Amino acid sequence: MTKQIHLAAHFPGVNNTTVWADPRSRSQIEFSSFEHLARTAERGLFDFFFLAEGLRLREHKGRIHDLDVVGRPESLAVLNALAAVTERLGLAATVNATFNEPYELARRLATLDHLSGGRAAWNVVTSSDAFTGENFRRGGFLDRTDRYTRAAEFVATARELWDSWTPDGLSRPFAHRGRHFDIAGEFTVPRSPQGHPVVIQAGDSDEGREFAAATADVIFSGWGSGGYPPGRHSTRQSSLEAGKAFYADVKRRLAKYGRAHGDLKILPGVSVVLGDTAADAREKAAEIRRRQTSPQTALLTLEQIWGADLSSYDPDGPLPDFDPVPDSGITQGRTRRGDTVAIAEKWRALAEEKGLSIRETVIEAGGRQSFVGTPQAVAAELDAFVQADAADGFILVPHLTPGGLDEFVDRVVPLLQERGVFRTEYEGSTLRSHLGLAEPAWKG
Repeated sequence: MTKQIHLAAHFPGVNNTTVWADPRSRSQIEFSSFEHLARTAERGLFDFFFLAEGLRLREHKGRIHDLDVVGRPESLAVLNALAAVTERLGLAATVNATFNEPYELARRLATLDHLSGGRAAWNVVTSSDAFTGENFRRGGFLDRTDRYTRAAEFVATARELWDSWTPDGLSRPFAHRGRHFDIAGEFTVPRSPQGHPVVIQAGDSDEGREFAAATADVIFSGWGSGGYPPGRHSTRQSSLEAGKAFYADVKRRLAKYGRAHGDLKILPGVSVVLGDTAADAREKAAEIRRRQTSPQTALLTLEQIWGADLSSYDPDGPLPDFDPVPDSGITQGRTRRGDTVAIAEKWRALAEEKGLSIRETVIEAGGRQSFVGTPQAVAAELDAFVQADAADGFILVPHLTPGGLDEFVDRVVPLLQERGVFRTEYEGSTLRSHLGLAEPAWKG
């Protein structure tokens, strides 16, 4: 049976994904930017529009990290405004389960679901970051091992609150007694149009996969421990196999929680570069990578791994010959995943093999463009990944704010429709209907 492809749009912001030097780049905080990308996603019949979250501006060597630009506005406030200028598009907010409380957040999400007619989603993230916690007078209060236990209880508590109103509009008192939350009272917002807002989980660690299998409706993630997309030195076949392995691993965990294969959608984040020819697309992709990784950005990236001040190094010169300094604290508010010594060894081997400079190594190792080619080739490849059970669809992360999705919607979406693997119109009005998810049964 031919699978239908799910598509979503991620609003680019911090990090070096966005090419801010491009004259087409606009503000990441003005409402017109959010509106443009959301309207484009809806024109392309995407399932949802997705916002990330940052609760503190990152610092590097004691200074605000330049790539944070002017920070990020609060996601749910933006989405409430977007609900007024869109009609069918799902609206997903990343909200931290560590630095919020169930009653307040459940109320805000239910309100968005009502205002949008059933299009709200919550991307659940966690944090054990004491640097961010200082904004909440909670620095270091939650052990890293407790992040997901609190998040699981948080989601369960929110669902109890959403279920405290009957489907026919009657309110009933609630009471939750647990390790992390002990609350009782009456919820102020009636049951929302899609029963519960959609729950998304971002992360690909083992505990993250287990949390998604038990709790989430969608998982937004990379593929495998090395993340996704792969570097340019990886082959398309290896990334397809990594996707299939990730997909099979997460789906097999569902049965343990009494869930069916289709109850969780797997949507990896990807980027796309299009060209009139394959050579044109490759050239554009290479130029985008260079512009995403300026000489300054290359050194900053290296400093995050090496944990040392490398400002005296030439970005066009060789990598440092000393090992990284673990837990140096040179970067605050961002955690570099994995063994930094192992990453450094891998990067040195790559640089030696190909004769790369610091900047070239960072570009090569980071290879952001997941799908590069003509519109026809990209449409075929996206379809192939989904039909091979390497994904249920994709969350597109464009390199331009806010017009980076325009070309994909104009040139690739029609080809997917011609292949019969993407909708030609919205069939329902709620996000759950777009994703093919059943409305949760009321648990009275």
